[in-house]
Amino acid sequence: MPTYVVRVWVPDRPGALGAVASRIGAVRGDLIGVDILERGGGRAIDELVVELPQANLLDLMVSEMNEVDGVDVEDVRQAPAPTDPRLDALETAAYLVERQEPAELLEALVAHAVRDFEADWAAVVDPGAPRPLASTGTTPPEAWLFAFVKGAQAAVAAEGGGVARPADVAWADMSVACLVAVLGRDGRPFRTRERRQLSALARIADNRWVELVAGAPSASRAPNAGRNAKRSVSLHPAAARAAPASNAGVTAGMTRPSLRAVPAEA
Repeated sequence: MPTYVVRVWVPDRPGALGAVASRIGAVRGDLIGVDILERGGGRAIDELVVELPQANLLDLMVSEMNEVDGVDVEDVRQAPAPTDPRLDALETAAYLVERQEPAELLEALVAHAVRDFEADWAAVVDPGAPRPLASTGTTPPEAWLFAFVKGAQAAVAAEGGGVARPADVAWADMSVACLVAVLGRDGRPFRTRERRQLSALARIADNRWVELVAGAPSASRAPNAGRNAKRSVSLHPAAARAAPASNAGVTAGMTRPSLRAVPAEA
């Protein structure tokens, strides 16, 4: 049976999700997963995993869901191979801490970030370097990427937080290594839970970076063997664990949905 991931805005009140599930059942759909991405302003943003008996029922299901008072469908996409997002996050963390070289660690970080967040691209940048240290997918022009990182960091330093723009780009500091992880996906905003997950992933990579560089025979093992590697090599791994939580550009408000649906198959 075709399976879809439906991102939907629902009123944050008892029974609202049940009403949506009822409309899914009305078109013979089966709700097999729910993930809460964000809550605020009396509404919640959920991702629902739905199985339909036929692909041509997709448009009808979306129409039925939108009929529920206070509900808006933001995005519909074909589900990837069946996965468990929580298990995927744990496996990514385990994979990162198993890396034995700094360059390998950064390559693993961008590859798994693209997979776990269904992103179009990801990069790890040193704001003082001429180009990304690791990247995957078709990244934006380097000038834009570095300007975004510097602007986002400056906004956080000045305001202690705020709205991350554009909404379909997310970032997280690797504060001890002085690196930044950035990823993007076209047209689908990153929500609070996703930004917090990226922040946690960056903290894991940051701690592992320090362990690898501190244990290296020379700073040349690190892909950025200059400024950051030499600064990190003097730090004990415990210093990374004591570092403050990184900021992932958490959104201060929620952007109104604009439906992007995959075409139904015959």
